Amino acid sequence: MRRRVAVIGDIMLDVVVQPEGPLAPTSDTPSRIRVSRGGSGANVSLALRRGGHQVHYLGAVGDDPARHIFQMAMNAAGVTLQLRIVEQPTGTVVALVAHDGQRMMLTDRGANAFLDEASVNEFLKQPYDHLHVSGYLLLDGATRDVGEHALAQAQSFGSSTSIDVCSVAPLRAVTPEVFLGAATHADKIFANEEEALVLTTTDGAAEALESLSGLFHEVMITLGPRGAIAAWGDQRYSVDARDVNVVDTTGAGDAATGAYLSARLWGESPDGSLQLAMDAAATVVEGLGALGSSGSS
Repeated sequence: MRRRVAVIGDIMLDVVVQPEGPLAPTSDTPSRIRVSRGGSGANVSLALRRGGHQVHYLGAVGDDPARHIFQMAMNAAGVTLQLRIVEQPTGTVVALVAHDGQRMMLTDRGANAFLDEASVNEFLKQPYDHLHVSGYLLLDGATRDVGEHALAQAQSFGSSTSIDVCSVAPLRAVTPEVFLGAATHADKIFANEEEALVLTTTDGAAEALESLSGLFHEVMITLGPRGAIAAWGDQRYSVDARDVNVVDTTGAGDAATGAYLSARLWGESPDGSLQLAMDAAATVVEGLGALGSSGSS
């Protein structure tokens, strides 16, 4: 059954840069550069929309050209937007991509830090079946209470809920205890291997999966080129990654999260959902930027 999914997350402008040679200080370095809408929650939303669900998205944004780029991309994909427009610049992230596809991100959250509970309360008045909250809300002290409030509200209304960890450096900064405390009302959690190890202070993905399965009803951990694993109740699942040419890993985890969640909301089994997650991630890593090799949202 098609689900109505509410997503709360950041609104970003993505600037993805892949230098074609060594950086030339004080001069020019030829590079491949892509500019597009961004935001981890937006990536998940688009994967959910591609999966056939009705998706509504809430975020804070500035009244600037980056807002219009984001709006056009999301509207074209059929995602309904509710925006809190504030007197701050729209968030921007610059991703520097190495030739092995790994990236380093330079982030300015901008307007995203000004999302408030009043906007969340208004957003959650609409009918929905599932709420997904981007972990970036919980990783920032300015919006942590807002994210926790949204999850608690949805759970009290009887809706299923999910959270993804999103980024390991701010997770270390805020501490796993703080993040997990704010994520108490999530049913499902999504993380990559590095995030899962930090979140659980364990030494291996399998051990991290067991630890998180004691806190959440369902867990998925992506393992990069080694695939992904999941836990649902007493059941454990694993799948290999697709063998593809990796250009850029930006957005691959979000695509996997969205595809997995979409399939689970349709009633697909966890192992079948993992297969679809790996298909979605493979499409993204073959191209530069979060839109992947398809070149579209």
